[in-house]
Amino acid sequence: MATKIRDGAQAIIDSLQQNDVEFIFGYPGGANMPIFDALLDSPIKLILVRHEQGATHMADGYARSTGRAGVVLVTSGPGATNTITGIMTAQMDSVPLVVICGQTITPNLGLDAFQEADVSGISYPVVKHSYLIKNPNDIPRVMKEAFYIAESGRPGPVLIDVPKDVAVAKFEPDYNAELQIPGYKIPTHGDSARIAEAADLLNKAKKPILLVGHGAIISDAGKAVKSLAEQMRIPVTNTLLGKGAFSENHKLSMGMLGMHGTAYANMAVLNCDLIMSIGSRWDDRILGKTDEFCKNAKKIHVDIDPAEFNKMITPDCSILGDARLVIEELNTMIQPGDTNDWLKQIEKWKKKYPLKYLKKGGLKAQFVLDELNRLTKSNAIITTDVGQHQMWAAQFCKTTGRYDWLSSGGAGTMGFGFPAAIGAQLAHPNKLVVAVVGDGGFQMTSAELVTAVLNKLPIKILIINNKYLGMVRQWQALFFDNRYSGVDLEGNPDFVKLAEAYHAKGFRIKRNADVTRILTDALNYNDGPCIIDAEVEKEDNVFPMIPSGASYDKMVLERPKKKMDKPVGST
Repeated sequence: MATKIRDGAQAIIDSLQQNDVEFIFGYPGGANMPIFDALLDSPIKLILVRHEQGATHMADGYARSTGRAGVVLVTSGPGATNTITGIMTAQMDSVPLVVICGQTITPNLGLDAFQEADVSGISYPVVKHSYLIKNPNDIPRVMKEAFYIAESGRPGPVLIDVPKDVAVAKFEPDYNAELQIPGYKIPTHGDSARIAEAADLLNKAKKPILLVGHGAIISDAGKAVKSLAEQMRIPVTNTLLGKGAFSENHKLSMGMLGMHGTAYANMAVLNCDLIMSIGSRWDDRILGKTDEFCKNAKKIHVDIDPAEFNKMITPDCSILGDARLVIEELNTMIQPGDTNDWLKQIEKWKKKYPLKYLKKGGLKAQFVLDELNRLTKSNAIITTDVGQHQMWAAQFCKTTGRYDWLSSGGAGTMGFGFPAAIGAQLAHPNKLVVAVVGDGGFQMTSAELVTAVLNKLPIKILIINNKYLGMVRQWQALFFDNRYSGVDLEGNPDFVKLAEAYHAKGFRIKRNADVTRILTDALNYNDGPCIIDAEVEKEDNVFPMIPSGASYDKMVLERPKKKMDKPVGST
């Protein structure tokens, strides 16, 4: 790019173009007005949102579905602070974002100026890195560093705070500025001795399992993991965010493990003699009772972030490195495993303890999602909010593609699913995108319907509508003697009429007999977004379930007759 006199705002937009940014998700204000003005002369498309939280979730959905950083542009004060929930969501799940915030002029910093907030300080706990630019000459370097830091190693959000006087200052930008990030080292190949140690443990194991997490998706380790599993004939389970790292339709897949994982995956965890985590951080929803987790099994941990080693458990072998590179090297050291008896046992568990639901009575969320999976042939990008619908979707919507499952894991952010679907649909205009949301979470960001309508995005918004905050109600039913407090969503809008008010299409499902027909009609509707309001049974619960902090042998397979003081159907 030819160097010429530019103002700070123009240099920011130039830098975004150099990083091949397609979309900016944003909302204007006084402090970021110069950047919005510079955006008018750019080929980058502005996606004007209705709330800054929506902007971060859209950028997050774009990033998760592409592996590239999503970009957010907001103003100072409340505009910036409204992004914090979305930034935390991205940080917890290792998603690359670049969030650019307008700020009051530098002489007013710290003086409680109009719409001033110390967004750098506020965001420090939930970003990978944060910048406050005080010299316009730093803009090209900072922008280059922001994308590099956000997308490399263990990805994460980077925040850039831009005072208004810096945005309007004239200077001659150096777009070839060198990065200045001393001490920032990205692990690549793992230690070969450690990898050989892991190979020896795998070769000796009779009942091994592979646990694939989000890190396997980020590193594009799927092909290497598939080769490892097939060569050694090792069954594979995945975390919530690891869906898609290994096809859930593969015969070696056991689906998700943990609190609401499949019974057979959890039984395999309980009985294995080795578990190898590839890009998973052993979070509490997986471990349950930590000191009982795989107590008699060898544990191998592959991760690109050394902070995750020995944090939750102490493995027998830890390998620091990029998951794909580590597994590719490991695959040169392994031998075909003798796992026949182990695989036969897992097949018995699959037959005895399948995911199931009653097909009579009221409309079942599980049936709706099971049918969605059948109709889409596991070939859709699925986004979710957080709660019962999320767990049912994780169980019944099988994921086969690396970027086809977008869900808020670590932060558990309600309101994430629908705006994330907007980002994903913009990134993949020719792909089917379905937002599976709850009636509670959807209402937190439902104003973004207009964003989807104006951009003519054919997103299918499937609302699992039980008129409750379902997961909280489930816990209150099981652990608080059915004392429901603050979970009844009486007063929900008519979601079909809400869709029509936003000039979108609305469908409603009330009976099991209507599921296939209405889902088919909705999936075939491509003139913009549509809502499918599935009015499901109000008090259905998600099972299997391992109570919080309990060990795997306390897994519950069905709803207990009385309050849950003892496991039912435990293994």
